[in-house]
Amino acid sequence: MIYRSKAPLRIGLAGGGTDVSPYCDLYGGAILNVTISLSAYATIEPLPGDEIIIQALDRNESQTFGLVSQLPIDGHLDLLKGVYNRIQKDHPFQPTGFRLTTFVDAPAGSGLGTSSTLVVALLGAFAEWQKLPLKDYDLAHYAYDIERKDLGLAGGRQDQYAATFGGVNFMEFYADDKVVVNPLRIKPEFLHELENNLVLYFTATSRESAHIINEQVKNVNAKNEKSLEAMHHLKDQARMMKEALLKGRLDEIGEILDYGFQQKRLMAANISNNMLEEIYKGAKKAGAMGGKISGAGGGGFMVFYCPGITRHAVIETLNTFGGEVRKYSFTKYGLTSWSV
Repeated sequence: MIYRSKAPLRIGLAGGGTDVSPYCDLYGGAILNVTISLSAYATIEPLPGDEIIIQALDRNESQTFGLVSQLPIDGHLDLLKGVYNRIQKDHPFQPTGFRLTTFVDAPAGSGLGTSSTLVVALLGAFAEWQKLPLKDYDLAHYAYDIERKDLGLAGGRQDQYAATFGGVNFMEFYADDKVVVNPLRIKPEFLHELENNLVLYFTATSRESAHIINEQVKNVNAKNEKSLEAMHHLKDQARMMKEALLKGRLDEIGEILDYGFQQKRLMAANISNNMLEEIYKGAKKAGAMGGKISGAGGGGFMVFYCPGITRHAVIETLNTFGGEVRKYSFTKYGLTSWSV
């Protein structure tokens, strides 16, 4: 028997950064995101021998261990090992030989939630194998706990919930790890138009998000007025985006994205840089109404809203910056697991 899972990556449309503690614990956070047809995959193959083989095909990394209940966290394939370690701690099972294989459709540090989505996919594969009774909210929180507490990786909460639930969601974040996921019932024609008008562009750079997030956390703890005010505005942006989508006021989306772009730069240094600013200016000059840097910022993917027939002119301009426009579609479903 082979056990498989897949979980979708996401585009954050509004509210980015307000899901990070301590901001959401103190003031409450809100984010609107949508999952897309780029995914993280995990496969577990039981083996007759006495080896545990873990490999990330997209990173060309592999390690082999004996039958132990805890694998060393040493900077190599730690997400894979961290999930196995936590499962063995909370739901211990007799170690048997197996091969754990993963693949992600976007590079780490690209701003589409790759790391957290991979953790969700890994949990899905182990839950399928060991028949673990994990419901959606439990699984998403479990993924957050492993990544943030067990492995000590900085970040927010939206990615784990987006990957688990899938679709278009307005998410609210509160103290004590309380998260409320509100699926949005958006008319199909509105979603088709949004999908057509949103261009996803990879800047051909990845970044380490931790230092940006750590500065954001520092600014909140220090009550940095400029940074806090920007986060308040981004939370408002999520509510504005929700209303525009539900009511089909799509012409406002570019303006709402542009508003968020201006605010997010104020949260922490290095969210934007000269390269990203030039790309943004070029896209707007070609016809985009607005856009955003995906994830924590500093590089990775960018998203641009291109109304009417401006999409093609914007793509031509983006191609001159040396990156890559990625094709995608919106998805309705989150984590999916199965066995064959």
